[in-house]
Amino acid sequence: MYAVIFTAKIKEIDTPEFNEYLATAKKMRALATEKYGCVDFKSALEDGEEIAISYWPSLKCIEKWKSDPEHIKAQALGQQKWYSGYNVQVVKIEREYGQHT
Repeated sequence: MYAVIFTAKIKEIDTPEFNEYLATAKKMRALATEKYGCVDFKSALEDGEEIAISYWPSLKCIEKWKSDPEHIKAQALGQQKWYSGYNVQVVKIEREYGQHT
């Protein structure tokens, strides 16, 4: 299992552009899950900073997702309009444990 950890500093919140961002992010999450095999997607936004963690069965799935034409357009919009900075980490999950109720 792999995870993609995406962090970003959002330029402006509570604007029409931010509403466009939220709608695009929702669409991209659905696309990742429905078309590319993303098994889970969690995100949080606090003080203008977002962290999103998506979980994937393989690097191949992640690469296909990264190359999707709609995702490429969304990435460009993020760089041009929504983010003052961002970072992406792709990590292999070596171990997982916990207690689920």
